[in-house]
Amino acid sequence: MKPNSPDPTHETRERILEAAVSVFASKGYHNTKVDDIVSESNTSKGSFYFYFPSKQDIFLALVDSFADLLEKQLHNRLAAENSGMVRVDLALRVCLETFGQYRGLAKIALVQATGLGLVFEEKRRAVNDRFIAIIKTNLDEAVADGNIPALDTEIAACAWMGALNEIVLRWVYTGEPDPVRSLPALRKLLLQSVGVTKP
Repeated sequence: MKPNSPDPTHETRERILEAAVSVFASKGYHNTKVDDIVSESNTSKGSFYFYFPSKQDIFLALVDSFADLLEKQLHNRLAAENSGMVRVDLALRVCLETFGQYRGLAKIALVQATGLGLVFEEKRRAVNDRFIAIIKTNLDEAVADGNIPALDTEIAACAWMGALNEIVLRWVYTGEPDPVRSLPALRKLLLQSVGVTKP
């Protein structure tokens, strides 16, 4: 293999994952068959099972992929900011923009993972907990900077995550309101909830 040539095994795995996003998003978890994903990805059952032992495994891998993607986006965009309040504000924007950009993955991670059983619920909860921790960290920094009054940042972070989830769930189900369109009103509401009167 040439030094800079693409890795065919990595490409195959990515193709299968991309196909799975499309199939799960359109058919739902229960109505999706491994054959559907194989057909959509133009690969083989052997390739599918080489990377993913089951339909459940690829579904959980997609939830992880979305969480990793969102966390990476947050890290990259927040790294250059020093102010806790700017980071809080920017984190909200990045979350909504990412949900808007990756609707299929958002649908899988936030909607379809609900009610599928304990394994899925634990995965969904772990993803939520990751982002609650990120929100809490940035709220803690804003408190330390004196940008917002002292408050229970864990409760505030849970409430923020709940509000974000509701906006995204409604959009995934109905197509409205678009997450980016929701940003100004949601931003004002959430910032006011932590004592910022002039966003």
